Amino acid sequence: MKPVRTLAEALGAGALVLDGGLSNQLEAQGCDLSDALWSARLLADGPEQIEAAHAAYVRAGARVLITSSYQATFEGFARRGVDREEAARLLARSVELARAAAAGVAEEVWVAGSVGPYGAMLADGSEYRGRYGLSVRELEAFHRPRIEALAAAGPDVLALETVPDMTEAEALLRAVEGCGVPVWLSYTVEGGRTRAGQDLAEAFAVAAGNDRVVAVGVNCCDPAEAGPAVDLAVAVTGKPAVVYPNSGERWDAHARGWRGGVAFDPDRATDWAAAGARLIGGCCRVGPATISALGSSLVAGGGAG
Repeated sequence: MKPVRTLAEALGAGALVLDGGLSNQLEAQGCDLSDALWSARLLADGPEQIEAAHAAYVRAGARVLITSSYQATFEGFARRGVDREEAARLLARSVELARAAAAGVAEEVWVAGSVGPYGAMLADGSEYRGRYGLSVRELEAFHRPRIEALAAAGPDVLALETVPDMTEAEALLRAVEGCGVPVWLSYTVEGGRTRAGQDLAEAFAVAAGNDRVVAVGVNCCDPAEAGPAVDLAVAVTGKPAVVYPNSGERWDAHARGWRGGVAFDPDRATDWAAAGARLIGGCCRVGPATISALGSSLVAGGGAG
C-alpha cells in the first residue's frame, strides 16, 4: 500500500528491507537485457515484466522498491528514437509500476526513484570508474531533467545510487535542489574508497548537514565492504545508513558471465542495523529468496521497523 508515514519517519522506527537486484529477477522471468538500455528498455517493451519483478520482491518482504529508471535517461532513449515527451512518460511509468506492485499488500511500501550515474547512460562500465572528465556543472545539467521527471511522478524518495566519485555526488545533490523529494546517496566502492579512488570519509561528508538527504551509504559493491562503510557513513554524517551490496560474484566482461562464489550473508543485516543502517537490501545477483532471508534475520534480531 502507499505509505502513510514519510520515509524519514519510518527510518526512525527501525530498519526497512530494500529489494534486491532488478535485472537478475527480470532475467529469471525470461527477459533479455542485452540491450544498452538494460532493464529500462522494458519500460516501453515489457512493463508488465517490471511490475512482476517488483511484486516478487514485495512478496519476499521488501518494503522499499527501487524503480527501473537506473539506466533510463533522455539521452539514452533519444538514441533509440524516443522523443523527450515519451521519455518523460517512461520515467514516470517506472514509478507507477513500482507503486502498482505495492498496491496488493497491507504493509506500507515506499518507492525509490532510481537515479543512476552518468556512466550508466554510457553503458560501457564507466560507472565503476568515475572521473568522466566532466565538471560538477556539466553533470548537474545532465542529471536535472531526469530528476525533475522522476520527482514529478511522486516517488517517496530518490535513490542517488551507484555513484562512483565525489564530483558526481556533488552534482547530484545540486541537481535535486528544489525537487521536493528527499534523497539517499549511495556510493559504489572498492577497497574502502570510492571507485574513483577517493577517500570514503570525504565522500560521505559531501552529504553531511544536508537535510534533503535521509540516508548515506553504499551499494553495488562486495559484501565485505558493507560493514566498514556503514560504520563510516554513520560516523561522518550522523545520518542513517543505506546498504545494499552485490552477491559477491563478479562480472567478467570478456566472457560475459558471472564468476566467483556468493558471499552475501543475510544474517549480517543485523550487524549492519546495529551499526546504524536503516535501509538494507541487495543489489546485483541478490534475489527474492535472499531478501526474504534478510528480512527474517532483521525481525529475529529486533532491527526491523
